[in-house]
Amino acid sequence: TVEDIKVVKTPIAILAAEIDKTTPPELVKEFSTILDSREEVESFVNIYPGVAHGWTVRYDVDDEEAVRRAEEAHGKTLEWFEKHLS
Repeated sequence: TVEDIKVVKTPIAILAAEIDKTTPPELVKEFSTILDSREEVESFVNIYPGVAHGWTVRYDVDDEEAVRRAEEAHGKTLEWFEKHLS
């Protein structure tokens, strides 16, 4: 929720789907605006176009674009973990 984002104290990454009823892009953009204003909290926010919620684990392995998007998100996630958890 917006209230949760306003009180985040640790680094946060949000890899969002363009097609998502739970966390629609408009809400993610609001999260991003809030996080951008909080210089003390490192954040990464990205909305992936043309994908639905769960796209990083539920995709057609024969769809090259779907595979590319999932691999990109996996890479960003691993980079984030390495930077903040190692």
